Amino acid sequence: MDAKHEHLRIKLGISGAAETGHCGADAYDRALELGRQVAKHDAILVTGATTGFPLWVSMGVKEVGGIVIGFSPASSEKEHIELYNLPVEYMDVIVYTGFGFPGRDLIFTRSTDGILFGCGRVGTIHEFTVAFEDKKPIGIYEGSWETDEEIKDILAKGHRENPKITFNADPDKLVGDVVDMVNKDKINRASFRFQYNPSDES
Repeated sequence: MDAKHEHLRIKLGISGAAETGHCGADAYDRALELGRQVAKHDAILVTGATTGFPLWVSMGVKEVGGIVIGFSPASSEKEHIELYNLPVEYMDVIVYTGFGFPGRDLIFTRSTDGILFGCGRVGTIHEFTVAFEDKKPIGIYEGSWETDEEIKDILAKGHRENPKITFNADPDKLVGDVVDMVNKDKINRASFRFQYNPSDES
């Protein structure tokens, strides 16, 4: 097939805690399996180029030959390693945003087609709210951690419906559901693009 007619590969983000002491004994294995499922669904993983849960998911992706892109808060590889003490392993490309963690979070989330949320902390909740406001397809990975329940509580008290959020403890089903939502969004955008005619406004 001519390359110009191929569809862009789906980019799925992973948001989670850089420090994982509260995540539970099975968090590492469950993160690895989530990464494997991202790659098996032919999606590219996008991360905050950090340690902990996102790094473990990246390891799972690379284990089965997938692709990982990281967005760093640092302005250079030197700063990424020496100032932020962040890894360069298990990523194919690192983009150095230079905007610190808050700015990095915004660029990271907006560079994805959909986002998966695992065990997290305040930064994960921040990325969730950005993704929510941007109407991204969102998958909440249920586990022994508390993040999934915290997000359910935020949604219950936020008084705003969002049909693009799914919860699942099964990584295969979770990734599949988010991929389905992303594909539906892409179909809707393509339909609008082909229906819209700029000459109609003249």
